[in-house]
Amino acid sequence: MDYDVAIIGGGIIGLSIAISLQQAGKTVIIIDRDDKLINASRKNAGAFAFADIVPLATPDIIKSAPKWLLDPEGPLYIHPAYLLSIFPWMIRFWRASWNKRFTHLLEAQACLMALSREALERQVKELDAEFLLYRKGQLRLYQHKRNFDKSSVLWDACSRYNVRHTLFNSAEQITEIQPGLSPKYRYAGFTPDWINVSDPNIWLQYIQDIFIARGGKWLKKPAKMVMPNKNDVLIRMQESVVTASFCIIAAGAWSQKLASSIGDKIPLDTERGYNITLQNTSFDLKTHLTFAEHGFVVSMINEGIRVGGAVEFAGLIRPPNFNRADTLLKKTKKILPGLANSFSHDKWMGFRPSLPDSLPVIDYSTKSRKVIYAFGHGHLGLTQAAGTAELVRDLIIGKRPEINISAFSVKRF
Repeated sequence: MDYDVAIIGGGIIGLSIAISLQQAGKTVIIIDRDDKLINASRKNAGAFAFADIVPLATPDIIKSAPKWLLDPEGPLYIHPAYLLSIFPWMIRFWRASWNKRFTHLLEAQACLMALSREALERQVKELDAEFLLYRKGQLRLYQHKRNFDKSSVLWDACSRYNVRHTLFNSAEQITEIQPGLSPKYRYAGFTPDWINVSDPNIWLQYIQDIFIARGGKWLKKPAKMVMPNKNDVLIRMQESVVTASFCIIAAGAWSQKLASSIGDKIPLDTERGYNITLQNTSFDLKTHLTFAEHGFVVSMINEGIRVGGAVEFAGLIRPPNFNRADTLLKKTKKILPGLANSFSHDKWMGFRPSLPDSLPVIDYSTKSRKVIYAFGHGHLGLTQAAGTAELVRDLIIGKRPEINISAFSVKRF
């Protein structure tokens, strides 16, 4: 046996699992396709979004979605050539918004968030990583009262699941938290326990360096096939094979093909997310900003400011449409006049691995308990990484997970 555990995928999920398994005394290899330019773990908005407990498929978003879907500048867009491919996923997404189903999904998401929040604090302490965090909260902003009133679904859920928040209904209250916003924004919710990482790329590299320093192996090759046997698992690359007692598939948007090679059909698709990072800005960003009506966020990234969001369904092959990033910047400069003289440092597009019910898969393969899936976290990969790592570790060592993981079962599809 080469290793106790082989992890396919070197993003934040795979690395967090690897560190957790090393703490449990396991030998670990990470097999990664080396896609740093598009790796969603390295260039996201850097938010530990523990307040985002409401699944994306709400009854309200289903009503709004039709007018967004074919608008290239809207917050949720489907490329016309991808409509047939995404249609089965969208049907499942619609079904997930049904009231009874939505309530079940909300409870599961809230439980995973609570665990992940606690697990992050354990991870930060164990890795001595506090210096990489911003603990400055989040403002979720609304221009129109009707949209703020509709957001009561979120705030009621926050109250139910003990997520601290304060609601504002005046520009003056908002200015006390974040000066410099357009006075049109009069409604907001502030979540003080929201955390940001100073730079997701540095965060990921910091964890990777610790993993390697503790004896972890890193193999820069794309895995082609996973072949579980009675006593071990073979992972085949183009010119080599790795053998391990267990294999964890945490390959983000590329996980579906690997799961399919084993015999599990999982409806994973990819939300293509865009962002643009600004430098030379004099705007004093005090907290993470979420513009709920427009579907984008503004966050601190080292000395710069990152504007990100804009969900696009167009698959893994189609080239990026960076006009969406430009649109984000135009909207932001109208809302934050202080950004008018800033310039773009870089534009980016990455793939968020998403399942239609907004929950990840954290479970054994139906074909072998030697293979464990940990993917499909959507835009919450960074947020839920530490919690997912503890759950997967428990599955490996035979310990009962801290929360009920039935909602994350591969069998739900």
